[in-house]
Amino acid sequence: MEPAEEGSGVLAMIERIGSIIVPIGVAFYAVLYLGVEQMYGVFGISPQQAGIDQSVLLGRLMGTLILLLLVIAPLLGLVVGVGWLADKVTRGAVGKAVTAVRRRPWVAALLAALWCGATYWGLLSLVGDLEIAAMVVVAVGLGVLTFLVPFRLLRRKPVGRAGMKVLTGALTGIGLGFLLILQMALGAVEMQETGRANDLLPYVGFQDQWAVIKDADGDKPLYDGRWMMLLGESQGTYVFYDCDKLETFRRPIDGTLLGNLQLQPEREAGYKCGTLAEQGEAQASEGQ
Repeated sequence: MEPAEEGSGVLAMIERIGSIIVPIGVAFYAVLYLGVEQMYGVFGISPQQAGIDQSVLLGRLMGTLILLLLVIAPLLGLVVGVGWLADKVTRGAVGKAVTAVRRRPWVAALLAALWCGATYWGLLSLVGDLEIAAMVVVAVGLGVLTFLVPFRLLRRKPVGRAGMKVLTGALTGIGLGFLLILQMALGAVEMQETGRANDLLPYVGFQDQWAVIKDADGDKPLYDGRWMMLLGESQGTYVFYDCDKLETFRRPIDGTLLGNLQLQPEREAGYKCGTLAEQGEAQASEGQ
């Protein structure tokens, strides 16, 4: 009896988790490039102008993806272990309760529909500033009105149940992706205003790299020797962000030398960008 119990309990749970994790990961990575576009859009450029395409992004994220896998693997093992332990402690009551819910098509479809409606939370947060109560109403309404009946019909056959898992996993990955996009955009705005990258940006492929720009002919520092953030390079040009003037500009690689490179430099307390821009605005107002 023990092998049968393991096959119908723990192994089945692992199989169900695996069938959901894969579409979550694929959808999550697919949405991630939209977040990169939002992030570089804060500085007025596209990822392509900074030399960021899908292959470059994957290369930058490889270490992050490995780290994420190392974190997720033990978490999934812990979930499976806790579920197995709870089932043993309750003498199979937990497993019977889960099986009972799965055998009730309307209940399972309702839970999946509500979850899919909740995945739109990230999109709603990105496109509008809604109150929590309004977002809950919209998420529940979306779930019940658009997903409940289709999910109930899908549960009639095994292939339909498998399709529902894939769809639920994909929407979960997309929902998490939109939440990440929001945090990436907010992090880029913070970077633009303070010159400091938060803990998230380096993990999503953004390089917080600063340099002093020098003339290639005379090795003379340009722009009064001020530090510029290197956003990237593409088609023979560097793209820089001038933190002091709040401007993004380009320079040809052939005529530019990068000196005193720093990655994630330390900032003193109270440091912010835009000091020269504020001085220029003050002088312009005085001249008027």
